[in-house]
Amino acid sequence: MGSDKVQMFSEANFEESVIKAGTPVLVDFWAEWCGPCRQLAPTVEALASDYDGRVAIGKLNVDENPAVAVQYSIRGIPALLLFKDGRVVDQVVGLKDGSQLKEMIDKHL
Repeated sequence: MGSDKVQMFSEANFEESVIKAGTPVLVDFWAEWCGPCRQLAPTVEALASDYDGRVAIGKLNVDENPAVAVQYSIRGIPALLLFKDGRVVDQVVGLKDGSQLKEMIDKHL
């Protein structure tokens, strides 16, 4: 992981870091073996820098945290869910480019 602005979410910190967050939170559901997930990583890191202080951005490994993935019906990865006030307000599945993701985030700021 290149950026220190990208948070690591887990079953242990999900409630506190995502559901109770004071800002919108973009969660990248990914796995080590997923090629498109790895391709998306630099985009996620760039977004974390661009939205620093306005949107929390982090990753959740679905292999290490299956309960959260199941809770949000994650069937395909990468899946990016945008949470606001504890609820999913938007989501995209698959490899998207930065402009598509910015558009999704900006709608909710």
